[in-house]
Amino acid sequence: MVYNLRIADLPLSERPRERLLELGARNLSSAELIAILLGTGQGKGKLSAVGLAQYILNQLGQNKQDPLDVLRTISPTELMEIQGIGPAKATTILAGVELGKRAFQFRPCARAIIDSPNAAAAAFSHELMWQSQERFAVLLLDTKNSLISTQVITIGIATETLIHPRELFREAIRQSATNIIIAHNHPSGNLEPSIEDLNLTKRLLESAKIIGIPILDHLIIGNGDYRSIRQNSCLWEDEE
Repeated sequence: MVYNLRIADLPLSERPRERLLELGARNLSSAELIAILLGTGQGKGKLSAVGLAQYILNQLGQNKQDPLDVLRTISPTELMEIQGIGPAKATTILAGVELGKRAFQFRPCARAIIDSPNAAAAAFSHELMWQSQERFAVLLLDTKNSLISTQVITIGIATETLIHPRELFREAIRQSATNIIIAHNHPSGNLEPSIEDLNLTKRLLESAKIIGIPILDHLIIGNGDYRSIRQNSCLWEDEE
């Protein structure tokens, strides 16, 4: 894609709005998504909206930082220090960032049905998605997988946390949960489960069989996304 062309001069198949309608927002690059928010670039003969968006990401990514991580906490004044970004563009970008945060932090109502990893991730997101410390949490569910409550069990230091089965199942028993879903966040945003994550999952699944409260899944959450260990491992094979 040529970033100094106006979006109007690009083929329809390369324009961000048209690509979003055809492919869905998830399949667009970060620069394309920001370009849609910007609407316009720097003016005649300069960067297009996509080019300006890429320039913004490059500026935010200096010092080997993740530009999206910087964008989550940047102030309007700091954003306007980037050439080509005035109050209108800065406020539009930050409004989009805040709306995205709120969508992920939405808390489902009590007794909401948790019937998929996506629904579970939404229920966990307020407590886990943007935290700088690793947290371990549990969704307590009834016989119909309706949400009883969300509980943070432990808060770690930096990126390490420990959970003992008794701490997890004590809360489940206290609230008469029939099923549970567990999750912890990776502040780094890397959703790949570690060996320690898999070993912990295995240990908790063994405890769940003894106590009689099934663990339906273990999610890793962070950086606006999640990963289901159940869907990506063979740890639950004996139960299926």
